[in-house]
Amino acid sequence: MSTSNKTAKGSTRPGRALLALGLTLISLGATVAITGATEVRLGLDLRGGTSVTLQPRASSAGNEVTPEAINQAVEIIRQRVNSLGVAESEVTAQGSGGNRQIVISVPGESGGRVVELVGQTAELRFRQVLASGFGVPAGADTATAATPVPGVSEEINQQFANLDCTSSSSLQGTGTDDPAAVITACSKEGATKYILAPAEVLGRQISEASAGLDTQAGSAWTVSLTFDGEGTKAFGALTARVTSLPEPNNQVAIVLDGIVQSSPRINEAIPSGTASITGSFTQIEAQDLANVLKYGALPLAFDRGEIQQISPTLGADQLDAGLLAGAIGLGLVILYCLLYYRALGLVVTGSLAVAALLIYLLILVLGETIGFTITLAGIAGIIVAVGITADSFVVYFERIRDEIREGRTLRSAVESGWQKARRTIIVADAVTIIAAVLLYFFAVGGVRGFAFTLGLTTLVDLIAVFIFTKPMMTILARSKFFSSGHRFSGLSDKSSGVTRPTTNVEA
Repeated sequence: MSTSNKTAKGSTRPGRALLALGLTLISLGATVAITGATEVRLGLDLRGGTSVTLQPRASSAGNEVTPEAINQAVEIIRQRVNSLGVAESEVTAQGSGGNRQIVISVPGESGGRVVELVGQTAELRFRQVLASGFGVPAGADTATAATPVPGVSEEINQQFANLDCTSSSSLQGTGTDDPAAVITACSKEGATKYILAPAEVLGRQISEASAGLDTQAGSAWTVSLTFDGEGTKAFGALTARVTSLPEPNNQVAIVLDGIVQSSPRINEAIPSGTASITGSFTQIEAQDLANVLKYGALPLAFDRGEIQQISPTLGADQLDAGLLAGAIGLGLVILYCLLYYRALGLVVTGSLAVAALLIYLLILVLGETIGFTITLAGIAGIIVAVGITADSFVVYFERIRDEIREGRTLRSAVESGWQKARRTIIVADAVTIIAAVLLYFFAVGGVRGFAFTLGLTTLVDLIAVFIFTKPMMTILARSKFFSSGHRFSGLSDKSSGVTRPTTNVEA
């Protein structure tokens, strides 16, 4: 019988792979330390959170509180909440008829920010300024103009004279301004009040919104806007028309939900289709406003209801039971590998430990950066992925045994077996990742958490197999214990199913 003991082509250098693994772990550990991610964030079902109730009302003329409008608002609000991260939030419509409400439940105590994010109707208008003055009623300050503005109705002039922007009610925003009407409005700080012309550019004409730093304004946070074709044409025409007008008619007010965010002076036409909103934003305020504008205006305005703290729906007992089930399953996998693969089972144990460390660090980092939270469904996704990880070891080890039965040495079998096994491992994990991605994008609620952790853990399995399991097998194949086929190595003749011919000695 002829055998081939040549080392398979494509032999890798295990030291480089293990170095890459070490650098990856160090980088993740440093990120955890820098971001201050000290604990895993638990989801709504495990630690409770905050519930916010919103009561809808019509946002503009002609927009009634209908089931269709409620459903549209739920979808937009869900997108806005999800923009805060993979937080396992719940957005539902409750009630019937005119008593329908939207209830938002989020993990932790971030209800205040959620209210600010989803409570805005995001009715953005660009209006020419017709008049401006101090934000107090006429007569309260000698500098406040009470002279009627030409071309404006007596009713609007009277509203402007009586408008008190120092009152908190004037700064809440209405979300009901008619884009075709002349209106009065306050600046967001309450220092200035305006008479504004009908809107010439609308929020629905925005194609993109993003938050960023304006270094020319002293590193202030701004929201940059990009208009679609219709908006670009309208904004260019508006800015070209007002450039030659006197103060304050050469200003364009950026109005969000009835409140003037800023009113920049226009010095030249802007045909590029871009604009920015400034106004002493913090980073979170700018990012939230960009998210609100990005996902479109709500068809309804909302009265903010009460914010309540809600208790966990599962509690510590269920969490402990889930973790216990995971630990038992992991223990059984390791026990089986030790009994069946002997010393090779230690490679399995080491690989699972590396994968667990990678997953833990990633969950910490994702929790701090995108608000990722672990739910019981997410824990189930991790447990299921443990079985997928064990499959990778079985495929690789059995390929090695196949190569040994064909007469290869262990060092050669490790390399040639890897070349045959890795395609199977990649295809199997790719199928799982594709399924997880589809689940994540087409499901809602806890199923998305399951899909996310399933996909993440499967991806980590690929990393562990490529930069730990395979390099470790290359190193172990050089040791006498494994290469000699020791009976406890898991690669002995008996374990590998090798049948060697017997020699008959004649007298």
